Amino acid sequence: MKRILVAEDNDSNWTLMTYVLKKYYEPVRACNGKEAVEMALSEDFAVVLMDLKMPVLDGLEATRQIKAVKPDMPIIALTANAFDTDRQQAFDAGCDNFLSKPVSAEKCLKIIADYIK
Repeated sequence: MKRILVAEDNDSNWTLMTYVLKKYYEPVRACNGKEAVEMALSEDFAVVLMDLKMPVLDGLEATRQIKAVKPDMPIIALTANAFDTDRQQAFDAGCDNFLSKPVSAEKCLKIIADYIK
């Protein structure tokens, strides 16, 4: 089963993502951006779902750091901020795709599947 790194500091959002993913993938949680970078660079994940607003290190900077070392790692921004500027900042930081919260389970799974060959 492919592992998905879910960088999410909010417990209820993590619970929701676990529910969405667990049938098809093994979700693994990072509680802040620093943990996400450390885990993404030291472990094997098929995709990273990156919350953009997190403590210690935000998702944009975490994405930049991961992409600097693993440019082919698919990172999907996951945020409640759905403005065009937020979307553009995510893409500028290196995110490969963008999902806004609340997340549609169907859309989330389809986007993840697009990155897993």
